[in-house]
Amino acid sequence: MRQIAFRLILALAFLLLPALPAAAGERLDAIEAAGTLRIGLTGDYKPFSALEPGSGEFTGLDVELGRSLARALGVRPVFVRTSWPTLSADLEAGRFDIAMGGISITEARAKIGLFSASVLSDGKTPITACANVAKFQTLNEIDREGVRLVVNPGGTNEKFARAHIRRATIIVHPDNNTIFQEIVAGRADLMITDAIETRLQARLNPSLCAVHPDRPFDRAEKAYFMPKDEALKARVDMWLAEAKASGEFAAALKKWVE
Repeated sequence: MRQIAFRLILALAFLLLPALPAAAGERLDAIEAAGTLRIGLTGDYKPFSALEPGSGEFTGLDVELGRSLARALGVRPVFVRTSWPTLSADLEAGRFDIAMGGISITEARAKIGLFSASVLSDGKTPITACANVAKFQTLNEIDREGVRLVVNPGGTNEKFARAHIRRATIIVHPDNNTIFQEIVAGRADLMITDAIETRLQARLNPSLCAVHPDRPFDRAEKAYFMPKDEALKARVDMWLAEAKASGEFAAALKKWVE
């Protein structure tokens, strides 16, 4: 009886397949046919991705995990440079098959693509000169005349600043690779970014300190961003679950973050 029931369920599943969108699986099919997985990275957001100036090679947590995903799909990884202002447009234009590199889930992005299961949870918090940590504990303390808040353009950092800062001066710095040097050099007082980035940058720049990274101002999920192909999303989610269950994800996180 169990075998008969299983066959009935399988038959019903096949009957339901034509109800799926005609485009379902097209991007995954294209990836497998090409033998490559094109991974979009900004290359300016450590620890997730960085573009090394000398070699032009990408390094970082999501470079390592991107290679792992490509192996799981049986294809070769190809890393494609994108930027925070053009990320969504580049995805829509088909410049890459999946975007990785510390991408926060937002409503605007969800309208044009699909997100994987959550990679990690994070939130916005300040980073400033260690001598100024006590001055910038709250948004009210930050949002004062004379305070200079530096942001990188086009991403959730700028969006957060524009939504919460009215009196402080917002300075847009175009290069996220050098933005923390603006604080070190005294040209800006602080930056508000993801807590994971503040921890890393505080280690890289001893004069800078993360401000309450364990108690960020908000919470957001980070995930991988891809076209609206449910078959591709299912494969990515399967790989991610396996990477977390096997300890591969935790090992990579420890290598690049801790």
